[in-house]
Parts: sequence; C-alpha cells; structure tokens
Amino acid sequence: RKQDAYTPGGVMGKRPDYAVTVYCNRAREAYRDTALIIGGLEASLRRFGHYDYWDDRVRRSILMDSRADILIYGMGERAVVEIAEALDCGIEARDITWIRGTSVRMKDVYFQEDDIMLPDFEDIEASKESYCQSFRQQYRSNDSVRGKRLMERYPGNIWVVQNPPQPPLERTELDDLYSLPFTGESHPVYDSMGGVPALEEVKFSITANRGCFGGCAFCAITYHQGREVRSRSTESIVEEAGKLAAREDFKGYIHDIGGPTANFSEPSCEKQKSEGMCADRDCLFPKPCPKLRADHSRYMEVLRSVRELEGIKKVFIRSGIRYDYLLADKGTDFLRELCAHHVSGVLKVAPEHVSDNVLKRMHKPSAKVFDRFCDEYGKMNRRLGKKQYLIPYFI
Repeated sequence: RKQDAYTPGGVMGKRPDYAVTVYCNRAREAYRDTALIIGGLEASLRRFGHYDYWDDRVRRSILMDSRADILIYGMGERAVVEIAEALDCGIEARDITWIRGTSVRMKDVYFQEDDIMLPDFEDIEASKESYCQSFRQQYRSNDSVRGKRLMERYPGNIWVVQNPPQPPLERTELDDLYSLPFTGESHPVYDSMGGVPALEEVKFSITANRGCFGGCAFCAITYHQGREVRSRSTESIVEEAGKLAAREDFKGYIHDIGGPTANFSEPSCEKQKSEGMCADRDCLFPKPCPKLRADHSRYMEVLRSVRELEGIKKVFIRSGIRYDYLLADKGTDFLRELCAHHVSGVLKVAPEHVSDNVLKRMHKPSAKVFDRFCDEYGKMNRRLGKKQYLIPYFI
C-alpha cells in the first residue's frame, strides 16, 4: 500500500513488519529482566503456530519469536487486571501461568486430565491436514464455558500453553468500561503531522456490541473476540452519543452504531451462558438454528433512542448487517426502520461470493438468500418512496 492509515499523515513505512516481535526483542535488549506482556490483534491471532502470508509459510507462536513472558489473547480487560494483581503480589511474570485468556511458554509442563494436546509444531509445519486439525481443536475450545487448556509442543520440549478463554464482559462491565474518560483523539503530538487518518472513519462511531456468532470460516473476529455476543445498555450508548453530539467538530451524523456485526445485540440462544457455544454447529449455517433468537427489538430501541437526541441528524449503520439473520426475524420492523432512517443512500452487505460451492466452505448462506434479501430490500424502499441501493462485498 502507498499509504498507512494508522501512521500520522498516512505515511507508509514507519513501522516494521512483525511489529510486536521486533519491538519486543528491542525491549528485551534494553530491559532484560522486566516483565514483557503482549496482546492485541497481532499477538492474539498468532498465539499458536500459524500460516503467515508474507512469508508464505507456517511460523511459530509469537511467544517463541518475541520472547514475551505472557500473551493476552482476545479482549483482555480481565486478564490485564489479574496479571497486574499477581505482579503486585511479587510474583515473577514467568511464573504467572494460570490466568484465563493468556498463553505462556513452558519447559516443565504439568499435565491436567482434560488438557488438549494439539499437533506438534513440526507436524503442522509439514502437513496441511495436521494444521487444519490443530485449528479445528482451537476453534472448538475458543469458548469460556467449554474451553480447555491447549498445548502445542516445539523442538527442545518447549510448550506453548493456552489457558481457557476469559468469560466475556457482561453488560454492566461493558458500560463501566465505556464510561471511562477516553478522549476519542490521537495524541496531540501527531496533530502537526496531519493526524492519524484511520481515526476519521471511527471518530463518530459507537461500539455497541462484541463477539459474533456469524461463523464465517474466513473471519478472524471469532478467533479473537469469540462467538458469545454481549452488548452495552441503551443508556450507556445514548450517553456516548450525547458526548459526541456535544463536540465542536460534530456535524450531526453518527457514522455507525454496531460492532463485528451491527444487528447482533444479544446472545443467539438461551443456553449459551450455562452450556457455552455449540462445538459442532453454527447459529446461522447451513441455515438458522431452530433455537436461534432472531430479534431486533433491542437494537431498534438503541437506534431510536439515539435518533431522538438533540443535535443528531442521522444515524447510519456501517459495520454491516447479517441479512440472513434479518430475514430470520419474523417481523419486518427492522428492515423498515433500516431503510427509513439508517441508510446513507447505499447499504453495504457481504454475500462474499455467488457460487454455492464456495459459499458452503465459507459457512455463508446460499446465493438464494442474498437474492431474497435484495428483493425484500427493494420492495421496502419502493414502499417508502426511497431510491436506495446495495453494495455487495465479495472476497
């Protein structure tokens, strides 16, 4: 790419490839005995042996290459606090091996009865079948209720050990998190360099939920945030919208209220909190599960409440909707509200492909489902007297 949206002024080439690994090794050179803890997307998605498209090969866990003491995977708020408490008690970082939502390197491994032994790194490096077997076991255990301790062995009898995932934050915890006094700005030192371009896209957007039960086979969100959906309260979202509306540079438009999937605002079924996500079935693929709760009422309540705030002209939905989930909802209220209030002339949706053979492997609905949504969307816009269109995303 010629520009980097995450660098001041959009300048390319300011960060090294494999930034976490490079920075960690430099930190180790300078502070050999200091606790080194990594997290975020790059660390989370590279926590075990993984295919890297830059190198076109299977690379080792980032724990091996970065020499970090602890890796926090997923949304790490709880793990951060528990690690801080352990360090505060005088425990060395290398000895903090038990915290959920973390991975560590270990030489002397203690084995528990229900541990899951993944294929050795040498096996997944040499065999696509072993690689797929390993990832399938990781995916099945990426759940706070069903999750087990996972172990991957490396030459020299070194192990990367992943503790089970942390439970997702509940609504009150998410509300507390988003009530913290974030500025919503990049650091002032970047202003003279042109600011950080990526911030403009999300500056007037609101994160309403986490997690995604969509189950797309190509998507990293599930591996990072998990399939268990949790959302903020209407009051918390309205409060943030009010703060955005009070900003001097606010033009009256909320660009998005959503998350990984905008119209997922509740767990997909009743049993998830007690029994976890199903290990061998998806909520929407190959067709919606009979136990799926397809209900947009709470999301509509949020959108209506924000629309009514003084100073807000329009609320758009940019983070994407699952049209198969929308069609599974027996009512048409959400489609009507979507077309009437929340489309900026063009609605972006993601059929991803047109071949049912490919869609099946993507764990996406058939092309007929997209065709049906197109028809319903067109009918609703004609009924409302609006000229609005669809832009389909394809891989």
